[in-house]
Amino acid sequence: MGLAFTIDSPVKVARFGIASVVSIIEDRLIETMRSYYYPFANLPFVPITTKEKDYRSKRITDYLNLLNHIVNTQIQKLKNEVFEAGSEIIKYFEMLPDDNKAKQLYRRMMHTENGPEKKGMEDWLRNQIIPGSIDVNIMTKLDKNNFDKVGALVEDGSDAVSALRGYADSDLSNSSVVFSAGMNPRLYNFLEKCSQFDADDNGCFRKKIIIKVSDYRSALIQGKYLAKKGIWVSEFRIESGLNCGGHAFATDGYLLGPILEEFKVKKEELTATLFGLYNTAVQLKGRKGFARPHPITISVQGGIGTAEEDAMLHEYYGITSTGWGMPFLLVPEATTVDEATLALLCKAKKEDVELSNHSPLGVPFHYLKATSGALERLERIQKGNPGSPCTEKHLVSDTEFTKEPICTASAKYQKLKIAQLQSLQLPEEDRQEQIKRVLDKECLCIGLSNAAPMQYKTPFLKHLTAVTICPGPNVAYFSDVVSLQTMTAHIYGKINIVKDPARPHMFIAELNLYIHYLQSRMEADAAHMQNPKLRKYYHAFSQNLLNGISYYRSMACIGSGEPFFRQALQTAEETLKDLNARYAFRETAVA
Repeated sequence: MGLAFTIDSPVKVARFGIASVVSIIEDRLIETMRSYYYPFANLPFVPITTKEKDYRSKRITDYLNLLNHIVNTQIQKLKNEVFEAGSEIIKYFEMLPDDNKAKQLYRRMMHTENGPEKKGMEDWLRNQIIPGSIDVNIMTKLDKNNFDKVGALVEDGSDAVSALRGYADSDLSNSSVVFSAGMNPRLYNFLEKCSQFDADDNGCFRKKIIIKVSDYRSALIQGKYLAKKGIWVSEFRIESGLNCGGHAFATDGYLLGPILEEFKVKKEELTATLFGLYNTAVQLKGRKGFARPHPITISVQGGIGTAEEDAMLHEYYGITSTGWGMPFLLVPEATTVDEATLALLCKAKKEDVELSNHSPLGVPFHYLKATSGALERLERIQKGNPGSPCTEKHLVSDTEFTKEPICTASAKYQKLKIAQLQSLQLPEEDRQEQIKRVLDKECLCIGLSNAAPMQYKTPFLKHLTAVTICPGPNVAYFSDVVSLQTMTAHIYGKINIVKDPARPHMFIAELNLYIHYLQSRMEADAAHMQNPKLRKYYHAFSQNLLNGISYYRSMACIGSGEPFFRQALQTAEETLKDLNARYAFRETAVA
């Protein structure tokens, strides 16, 4: 969801029992939000300046404590409200799914005459009101080293580690940290110093760990790494490799349905494997072991768009919870998107979202065209001053021209790289293509942070106001700004706000994205396709997709769109076979 778009979502939705995830890597944005929300909470704001020791961690801790204070205050106010039309306590219960026990009693209570019975119902309902969890996200790849004034490396002071310490030291409880973008040994090793993630004697956690994964193998590897250190992963959050927003970590053609099937079949095995390693490690540290494993939750996100799809994930795959990130970008009551960018999201069609080369991380990045961030980048290029000032430096990684890492979206890097390309004896077409790839890189630290400061008219960085946003392809089917109640009603199947009857099933959408991705990769490598290693890779990728199609044909839980689903599978299979024939690949037996 980017940096700014959910930076204050807990203030907006937690009192209604809705969980949200706050990105905590950009501490300057967090300091800006502190300056806004302290007055909001009628509390004095005291800046935490860069002169303070461990200022990044302190800013994060204090902001999370502030969010927690605001939400707890809201909950107490909500519990004291009268059950009358227009009140937030009514809104709380109206947004619950119809099969919820509290929702059913609420409806009975609303039709009960005043008296002791109704009063008892009201009291019980008030006690059921609990806030949604305030979770945080740390993108593990964003872990730049930091140095003190004399140039010495700050121990445990890298970006990701200091962010984790900031979260660990906060007073949040019943909360989780979400690690995304793969394993970071330095970050995971630091968890051993954080007793806040240990289970108590009853097996309960105050702070939990969630790892975002793209497949079962990743979950097993990362889960075992942590279990050997006596650290329990409470949830594996599966995200589609391509049908998602932001950075896209594509698998080698393994589709979401078969991945979910593997988790479904192997969940008990996964739990037992991790528990054996975990319990041994806990006891070796001198702590009391546990008689049974702690629960492991399996959740999923990426391209979910209808109540029918959501129900399928819960009922067929046994998924505990689902993530609906992108549609909430069109809900101002839940997320913070500036008005100009919100208008672009509403108008967005399929062709307006591209899997781009814009991220300095070198990872494919879903990107909405025509944002102010895109226009600013192009304007700088036209003026002969490409690249960004690079004030935040969270994405610095390149040392091709400098001793200290710099960002490939920075003006410094792009000037040096373009000069190098101009000096080489390259065919003009190749040179221009390589220069374009350099110029494509865009500043994400600021672009993904600016929406909230702009919306609240709170300065973030002088003269840098461009916004970048990274919705998934599913945004093409959500075209209206809606209320929080409308969106929850859509999720629970009470209404349908997806107007396009041609919207493909989430599994088909992902399959088509993978075919397009494979085709573009193969075309880019066409001149090298006789390389045996490359041919083997692309053949296996294609075969994995064909195996996925066979798996989907065996499913009997697609629902009302099944005829369209099966026709789409046939079309996808024909496209893949044509692609294989073009490169003389032969289909093998289905695994």
